Amino acid sequence: MYKKLFIALALSAMAALNSYAQQDKKTGWQVELKSLALDLSSTEVKHAQEYEDFPNAKLNSDSQRLIQGRLHLAGDYFGKNYLWSNALFMEYGKNTIKPVQGEKLTTENADRILLSSDYTLRLWNVKNFLGGVEAGPFVSLAYDTEFNSSADSPLKKVLRGSAGAKLFEGKYLKTLFASGFMEYDFTYPQESTKYGYEAGIGLEYDIREGVKAKFSGTFRDYCHESEKQTTDLDYSLELDARLDVLVLKNLSVAPFINYYTAQGKYVGPRGENLYVGVSFSFSHMFLAAK
Repeated sequence: MYKKLFIALALSAMAALNSYAQQDKKTGWQVELKSLALDLSSTEVKHAQEYEDFPNAKLNSDSQRLIQGRLHLAGDYFGKNYLWSNALFMEYGKNTIKPVQGEKLTTENADRILLSSDYTLRLWNVKNFLGGVEAGPFVSLAYDTEFNSSADSPLKKVLRGSAGAKLFEGKYLKTLFASGFMEYDFTYPQESTKYGYEAGIGLEYDIREGVKAKFSGTFRDYCHESEKQTTDLDYSLELDARLDVLVLKNLSVAPFINYYTAQGKYVGPRGENLYVGVSFSFSHMFLAAK
């Protein structure tokens, strides 16, 4: 079901590119602190025991209340016919549980460092689709790791390259992409090369001045790996919905829901992680493209 949903969204959007114009493109550097946030939330994790050896804190953490920090920094260069995007995303959450009986328990509930760089051709600037959107093929390179290893697994270390097509920089549609990817996973001593496809979407809508609804989703399907590990995933899906309310110039409060699920190739039940909470965030535009 998840595969069909995202592939259908990507293909339907690409099919809408029948009329286009190539003018009024912004150019130059754009450097932005998208989010420096503190999230207060609760999480419910299902089937964590079956996923305790996976190098993925979202699948093997405890159901609990949590405090989580997040940083998202972006530096984009808008050329006349291309967009070079660079981003650093970091999140970390740690919770200390002190039960009525027993010793104090400390667990991680989020742990990720993602450094990425994308190169996208700005082939089309569509004016009459979803309030305007640009489109073109892209290539991407990313390094995915974490601050600490989770549970009994080693530290996650994954180098990922992908190529595909996307819609981007729209008034409402911030991104919609479909791509094939190759991962070089050197988390374990026996390194593995993995292949698959992925799709994602990002939407924003201004409800009124200072109030913005945001939705994002990413689906990734693993089709083949050179070395089989018991922690290999079949697919993963992450959805995030939030309502940003601006309270000061650069400060906002956002109630949010984040859902993550993944199916291990050699594990029966599907792992799930549901976050519901409130985020307090600071953002700043250092330099805007014109």
